[in-house]
Amino acid sequence: MVIRLCRKLIREQQGSTVVFAGLTLLLLLTVAGLVVDGGTMYAAKSHLQKTANAAALSGAQELTGEQSDVEAIVDDILAQHNEESSLVGTKIDMKSQIRVQLQKKVTLGFSRLFGKESATVTAEAAAQILPMSVAAGAAPFGIDESIPLEYNRPYKLKVDSSGVEAGYFGILALGGPGAATYESNLKYGYQSEIKVGDIIDTQTGNIAGKTREGVRYRIDSDPYPPGDYTHRDSPRVILIPVYKPYNQRSNQLKQIEVTGFAYFYIMEPMSSKDTSITGMFIERTGTGYANPGTVEKGAFAIKLVE
Repeated sequence: MVIRLCRKLIREQQGSTVVFAGLTLLLLLTVAGLVVDGGTMYAAKSHLQKTANAAALSGAQELTGEQSDVEAIVDDILAQHNEESSLVGTKIDMKSQIRVQLQKKVTLGFSRLFGKESATVTAEAAAQILPMSVAAGAAPFGIDESIPLEYNRPYKLKVDSSGVEAGYFGILALGGPGAATYESNLKYGYQSEIKVGDIIDTQTGNIAGKTREGVRYRIDSDPYPPGDYTHRDSPRVILIPVYKPYNQRSNQLKQIEVTGFAYFYIMEPMSSKDTSITGMFIERTGTGYANPGTVEKGAFAIKLVE
């Protein structure tokens, strides 16, 4: 009798073990399925967010131009990421901010066993433009912040001391004085960063010849038609520090303090008699950083705000 009882208990324990093993396997499969679906949703969400960020940042590059250009760039970025159909809306405030909203349905795998075939993921990004306060690649010129700028109109940027009584005519000694340094900075841009608040020495002397050579180099290097300043790699577009006088001695301005940045498009070569560069100030975004309190003179940096 005792033997029969032991055999019965063993059979019952074996049955319980089988049931327990089955439940455990079902639980593991459920967790694995949820992990797979969760990973699918995470990947889709990540891709959608990256696309929204790229669309907002790229669209912000044209916030100083036409709204149609902003919309075209957003559409192009979405097409490159195969997310054209995910666009919910785009809010554009020219010269200020752009916001892009995306949404898409993600097909699920395991969750379909429980009646849930898809899930919706969303992404949103906003980028704004602010007056540039830190940048590299500036030309060795300066423009006084007190001078009002009229954009897209011819302007003579003084680069020679003739007819100047104050002893300073807008030339900066970026990286140190000397004609060779000046010429290199004019041709290729000063490679170190300049930021608002920096104190920079001015440069005097006759550098008209070097200026003509530098201007000619930029014009000859430009692959685009004259007057087309929309391309971001156009060498005719130069970044210029905006300043206020800092160290004035008698009639000599020895140093300036940077208060912002401006963009200047070189329109034509200099003749042997020119003492100014003919061009125009333009509004555009560029590579740099923005901080509050910077003087607005047409050069903007882009900042992702969401």
